[in-house]
Amino acid sequence: MLAVIETGGKQYLIVPGQTIKVEKINKKDKSEVVFDKVLLVEKNKKLEVGDPFVKGTTVIGELISQGKHEKKIIFKYRPKTRYKVKRGHRQPFTEIKIKTIEQKA
Repeated sequence: MLAVIETGGKQYLIVPGQTIKVEKINKKDKSEVVFDKVLLVEKNKKLEVGDPFVKGTTVIGELISQGKHEKKIIFKYRPKTRYKVKRGHRQPFTEIKIKTIEQKA
């Protein structure tokens, strides 16, 4: 069984037991996270596509940890004008372990 969910403006292809890193979600560690924006579900070789979301389907996960990705360097440079700017950015993330994909009949 697999599903495609949307969170944080991005789409993720998931299966139960998988660990994913998504945009930061403000919750405590070891809490339950429910994703109701399910775009696609595949079960027993039957594909169900939502319009835009699959009705009655939720994905339940457990929040494992929160952190920041590696630093990205932003360097701007204009030749012959003595202009250079160096900045860094670390994007926060939430790590989630997918427990189940639930469908209501």
